[in-house]
Amino acid sequence: MMSGMNPKQMKKMERQMKKMGMKMDTLEGAREVIIRFDEKELIITDPDITLMNAMGQETYQIIGEAKEVPIDVQLEIPDEDIEMVANTAGVTESDAKQALEDANGDIADAILKLQG
Repeated sequence: MMSGMNPKQMKKMERQMKKMGMKMDTLEGAREVIIRFDEKELIITDPDITLMNAMGQETYQIIGEAKEVPIDVQLEIPDEDIEMVANTAGVTESDAKQALEDANGDIADAILKLQG
């Protein structure tokens, strides 16, 4: 049930929605909802989830307290990339690896930085 509405208001709203071809259901049993971004996650534990279907389009309403968690993204650089940068720029593989890490794995950027 939507917070802040009494049962009588909810029934009236459900009748109005049904007339317009809309359906609303409460999803029971969800333990958490996770929304992932590039650098963080929002984790909502014990959420109240409402699903509304209007003309085939599903909309989810999630009510709960979100906790923001940063994501540790580890850059994996293939050995082939390190070797290519080292050979092209004429540097050691250690220097090539460092340049690739500084360039977020961008080979061309790493080579340019080493040659410049």
